[in-house]
This record gives sequence, structure tokens and C-alpha cells, in this order.
Amino acid sequence: MEGKKRLVAVGFEGSANKIGVGVVTLGGDILANPRRTFVTPPGQGFLPRETAHHHLRHLLPLLKSAMSEAGVTTLADVDCLCYTRGPGMGAPLQVSAVAVRVLAQLWKKPLVAVNHCVAHIEMGRAVTGAEDPVVLYVSGGNTQVIAYSEGRYRIFGETIDIAVGNCLDRFARVLNLSNDPSPGYNIEQLAKKGEKFLDLPYVVKGMDVSFSGILSYIEATAVETLKSNECTPADLCYSLQETIFAMLVEITERAMAHCDKKDVLIVGGVGCNERLQEMMRTMCSERGGRLFATDDRYCVDNGAMIAYTGLLAYAHGIRTPLEESTFTQRFRTDEVEAIWRGDILAKANGLDGKVSIVD
Repeated sequence: MEGKKRLVAVGFEGSANKIGVGVVTLGGDILANPRRTFVTPPGQGFLPRETAHHHLRHLLPLLKSAMSEAGVTTLADVDCLCYTRGPGMGAPLQVSAVAVRVLAQLWKKPLVAVNHCVAHIEMGRAVTGAEDPVVLYVSGGNTQVIAYSEGRYRIFGETIDIAVGNCLDRFARVLNLSNDPSPGYNIEQLAKKGEKFLDLPYVVKGMDVSFSGILSYIEATAVETLKSNECTPADLCYSLQETIFAMLVEITERAMAHCDKKDVLIVGGVGCNERLQEMMRTMCSERGGRLFATDDRYCVDNGAMIAYTGLLAYAHGIRTPLEESTFTQRFRTDEVEAIWRGDILAKANGLDGKVSIVD
């Protein structure tokens, strides 16, 4: 790489209740990755309009902070601007999409539209060093079991209704748990104190899972058992986690057998959960494989994952014309051609799924 100018990408993520800006280099150095989270009062979710207003307030301050932290002093240092095209919530997605279109014209920089799900995978691979794992992608809006095959990330199993993170978040509202730092995190902490396991519906259908029936059942159970003191909120959280995580481990193991892979990578916000990681690690160990997982810096939505994935695409000649720089709430993981995977040139250029984090 001597004598070559380093490539720098700036990425914008704002598909849900987090707005983030990341700055990443060609070699995979994460130079900056600030973000802000829209936190609502206990018992409430976040609505698209209010979330978009939150993102509007924080986007430019985050951009200034990221550029300063990364040491990017002139526009000449930036090679491309990347943003989340989808999937996600419409109004929040629109904020970063419009902002990046304006910046691209003001700064005269090319655009790269990024799939949010693929960005989670590439960031997970980059940070952990996982080469070709089965991926369990679990978040507030998505639940998928994924593996790379013939140029794309193929979906081998998924939720047929609501996402696992949405299930946890909605039950947190029933218990009136705080949304700070996240409802799922607070369910996890409460579950550690649980002692009594309650049988809940276990819904695995082939390679797919369903969470809406479990949610309805435990919501009704909570009303009855908490009034009669038959169990505690901690017991309910413990039972819910054990059940839905067992379902996820089952379909992941089935995908491993089908794809003949031994390693698993967990990505997405729910992937921070230590109990889920523990259960998955046990299963992987029994199969002679390894679990790869990260903490909330990279499991949770962030701008660096968009910048990094956009940079992979940019380095392989992908550009998004201004007139095509739209956003969409529905953007399937397997719609993306991951042309950077298995590319000898990519490895020679240092884009082989390994990054170093600059603190």
C-alpha cells in the first residue's frame, strides 16, 4: 500500500432509533464512530416521526464530531459517502438519505447505498475475524439465519412475523421497564435474577421461527401471575429469554448442518445479549466450532458498519448515482451482490474482513 493514498469513507446510519456517523479507511481502521439513541419513557416505543426529528437534531453535530475525531481536516481526505438505503423505518431512513444527497453535491463526492443487514454482517466479520460463518442476525426489526453462497448472503431461516428484538421490546413495555440504554438490555439484567421457569410456546417451523404467539401468551401470563404473586418479573424475563434463545440456537444449528459450517457469527442489537452468546457458544463447542460475537459498540446500529461496507463496495467499483440514491423500508439481505467476498484483489488491498479499531 506504500505510495497509495488511503481511501476514506464516511457512513451514515439512521434506520431505527439510533443515528450514527462512522469514518473508516481502506485498511479497515475505524477512526470514529459516534452515535446517539432516541430514548422514550418507560412503557413506550419510538414512533417514526419523533425518531426522525431526533435524528435531524443530532446528525450534523455527529458528523462534525466524527470528522474531528478521525482527524479528517479537508474534504480531499474523503473518497465516498455511504448511507443506509434500507431496511428500516421510513422517516428515520429519510433523514440520512436526504443529508447524504446534499453532502454529496456540496462536497462533490460519490455515493454508495448500503444494505443495513449486510453491513451488520461485514462489520461482525471484520471485528471478529470470522471468515465464513453461519450468521445469526437478531435485532429489533430483523431475525435471520444467513450464510454466504455463490456471491450473495442467502437466508436459510427467519421469523415469519415479528423480530426477536421487537418481541423483547414489547414485553419490556408490559413490565414498564426503562428504555435506557435499551429495553432488551434491561430484560437481560432482570432475567439474571429469575429462578422459576415457566413453560411458554416453542414455535419452530422448519428453518423459521415465530414470536408473536409467544408474546401474546406471556403478556396474558404476566397479567395473571404478577397479580397472584405466582412469579416475579424476573421469572418472566428469564423464561422468555430461555425459550426464544433456544429456538434461535436450534435453527442456527440446523443451518450449520445444512451448509456444512462449524462457526457462527451473531450480529445485530440482540447479539449483545450474554445469555444468547453463552447458549450459542455451548452449541458451537459441541459441534467442534466457534462462536464469534461483539459487544454493543458494533452489534448495535452504528455508522462505521455502513462506512466499512460501503467502502468494500466502492473499492470494487460500485457507485450509486444521485438519481438512484433512494431509501426503502424493505431491502432483503439476499438482494445484494457481495462482490467483495473471496476476491484476491480485496485481500491484497487489505479489505479481507479485518479491521483495527483506533481508540
